[in-house]
Amino acid sequence: MLESVAGRLAKINQSHVLAFLPSLAAAQRDALLSQLDGMDLESLPELVKSYVLSKPVLALPADLQPARYFALDGTVKGGGEPARSAGGSHTWDREAARAAGESLIRRGKVAAFVVAGGQGSRLGFEGPKGCYPAGAVTNKPLFAMFAEAIKATGKKYGVSVPWYVMTSPLNHEQTVSFFRQHNSFGLDPTSIMFFQQGVMPSLDMATGKMLMSSKHEVATNPDGHGGSVRALHVSGALADMQRRGVEQLSYFQVDNPLVRVIDPVFIGLHVGAGVKGEGYGGSSGEMSSKMVAKAGPDEKVGVFCLANGKTEVIEYSDMPKDLSQKMDAQGNGGGLAFNAGSIAIHVMSVEFLQRLATNPAFALPCHRAEKKIPCIDAAGNAVTPTANNGVKLEKFIFDALAMCKQSIVMETDRNEEFAPIKNATGVDSVESSKALQTARAARWLEAAGVKVPRNVDGSVDCVLEISAMTALEASELGGLKVEIAPGARVVL
Repeated sequence: MLESVAGRLAKINQSHVLAFLPSLAAAQRDALLSQLDGMDLESLPELVKSYVLSKPVLALPADLQPARYFALDGTVKGGGEPARSAGGSHTWDREAARAAGESLIRRGKVAAFVVAGGQGSRLGFEGPKGCYPAGAVTNKPLFAMFAEAIKATGKKYGVSVPWYVMTSPLNHEQTVSFFRQHNSFGLDPTSIMFFQQGVMPSLDMATGKMLMSSKHEVATNPDGHGGSVRALHVSGALADMQRRGVEQLSYFQVDNPLVRVIDPVFIGLHVGAGVKGEGYGGSSGEMSSKMVAKAGPDEKVGVFCLANGKTEVIEYSDMPKDLSQKMDAQGNGGGLAFNAGSIAIHVMSVEFLQRLATNPAFALPCHRAEKKIPCIDAAGNAVTPTANNGVKLEKFIFDALAMCKQSIVMETDRNEEFAPIKNATGVDSVESSKALQTARAARWLEAAGVKVPRNVDGSVDCVLEISAMTALEASELGGLKVEIAPGARVVL
């Protein structure tokens, strides 16, 4: 293996990573060679040239328009005036979409897929983020909340819903152990498959050389949620889905406890049910996305746009200020023109993912992030940088939208399905998430006729948590009899 690895490294001018090889113990030597042997070294020179030694400049399409989307009010909006006049009734049928989605779920054609490679370090939590205590009252971990939703879906439709959990090398063993300790949260362990996302070498910002975290290990970073396409394939997850007869994959990220893990309306719309009129998105069947109306022009979420007839996501940092602040002039009810905020919820067909993963020409673009990366210097001494010294490259799943023949975007209510836990305090923190969980539970209970105590300003005067085993949506709470006292902490 040494001769092969050394030759590959020499061709790309990265032989420095073997500098300490003579001084390593046999186990360390084997570990380093094995790590290098498993890397796609041949792609490094082009990555270094394109993303490290130069900074890619995003050229926005000249015809950039707001994305077309299936709105909450049953209409189809966005897309600019030419798209709006393409014909059709400007509406979509929610119940027809629901019926189609429920049929697919009932026939075992839908699986859940969570991207769970992150750690909880930003939250002051040591361990996988999926293990973070997120329940408003119970402090139930995120994984448990998702498991309950999957279990409840299976019970409702009389089917076992497979669950695919993508971890990272940083947290794989801890995640698998956590599920084992909690008896898979009541799910059949044979219906859960864990697999690791890939990694990419972290690179010196000035030279493009691979950084070393120790004398026997290259510094690496996870390759981003876009790496899930390749990881699903090489891990055998796609083959497992095909064996089970799964056709559609419900994708979500691990930090959002309010996510609708399996949404029959979204799945049905994705496969083309409920769509009325031509020229308004039509059937996707390959990859579809959920959006929420942006809270304001400066909200830090990607934006769904339409360019060259394709749906794509423009990151908030790449969106020109004049477009971010542009107001709607297409009769969509006012507000921002580019208002379709991405919340990292998708449905993707297994056939589409298999086609991408096995196509040699398929490659998602990389995204550059400058970071402080601990490493060792040429003498083997540990370096703790005080300024950005390296570049991490990662891929984003939403870039696969450009590979779709057609893609749709469906609006959801952020108050119903978006309460991410990303920060220790403030916006998108555990505190804000638990408040949103309580607020949603209060709305559901009041819709069911339950009196919820509120303060003078209208805020909820209690803490509420509704398990997915109790209700997957508000309509399932009908006939509930419960009394809630001011200041109470209630779990249903």
